Amino acid sequence: MARIDFDTLLAAGAHFGHLKRKWNPAMAPYIFMERNGIHIIDLHKTVAKTEQAAEAMKQIAKSGKRILFVGTKKQAKDIIAEKAASVGMPYVIERWPGGMLTNFPTIRKAVRKMSNIDKLLADGTYDKLSKRENLQIQRKRAKLEKNLGSIADLTRLPSAIFVVDVMKEHIAVAEANRLGIPVFAMVDTNSNPNDIDFVIPANDDSTKSIEVILSVLCDAIQEGIDERKTEKVDMDAAGETQGEEESPAEEEAPEAE
Repeated sequence: MARIDFDTLLAAGAHFGHLKRKWNPAMAPYIFMERNGIHIIDLHKTVAKTEQAAEAMKQIAKSGKRILFVGTKKQAKDIIAEKAASVGMPYVIERWPGGMLTNFPTIRKAVRKMSNIDKLLADGTYDKLSKRENLQIQRKRAKLEKNLGSIADLTRLPSAIFVVDVMKEHIAVAEANRLGIPVFAMVDTNSNPNDIDFVIPANDDSTKSIEVILSVLCDAIQEGIDERKTEKVDMDAAGETQGEEESPAEEEAPEAE
């Protein structure tokens, strides 16, 4: 199982919270102390909570389900895109499309529109249009790709979402809560952890902090995916063996008299 190291978190600055005056009292259980007016996060709890979240994510991946990664702040965008893509999970790093979860069929319709444009471009249908019309279609396609390309293969609602910065992504969290979709999140000292199912107390403004935690979570997801593949191979092999055992032995043909 993927592990996270206390010293690695410390080196990444995951313990730095916000100014004391900006804190959310609900984060009190995760705060170790105050230093120079800044809250310091208890990294022992970060380690425990990250490993708990990693195990839960591993089980989701092992069951063949999808986790949607969300992080539109500049410190998180590139890391989320890289890590989520590495384990084949969908992600949102541009503006959160309102109703992405609560009005999922509309989002799927927009994704299909993107596929239709690709089809018509490929078969030459658009060749008959003017340059101006072609340019408009290509711009429309580029906009759809930017906002929805990373969720193009998400054909049904995700089984969970992972969020960096619950204040910035409050709409995503609210939609998931409304639908009963579990929420995993990095939660800083200025945020409310009460709407989060798996709280990972950590600095959500540090690129290194985000990268360290995401690496552990995505390693766990990959473990789950690998275990699912292994079990499938074993089951297929067992099925073939059983089939051979159950097949009746060929009867010898009687000799001609």
